[in-house]
Amino acid sequence: MEVGTRIRVNTSVVIYHHPEHRNQGFDINGQEGEITAIATSWQGRPVSANFPYLVKFTPKFKVHLTEHEMEAI
Repeated sequence: MEVGTRIRVNTSVVIYHHPEHRNQGFDINGQEGEITAIATSWQGRPVSANFPYLVKFTPKFKVHLTEHEMEAI
């Protein structure tokens, strides 16, 4: 997957920083978004991020995910 790919979350992922559900568990399973960045390097050095894909769902809501938690649509 690459930057600009539209994705759908295909597993149960509970987050606590959704703008409309602050400090409450919110499952984003089935939500659709777009990959905006992939964390592969920092200041010119390679990194091994646990959740390398930054996915934007709305202008105020972004989440870091792994490849097995999403599917391309």
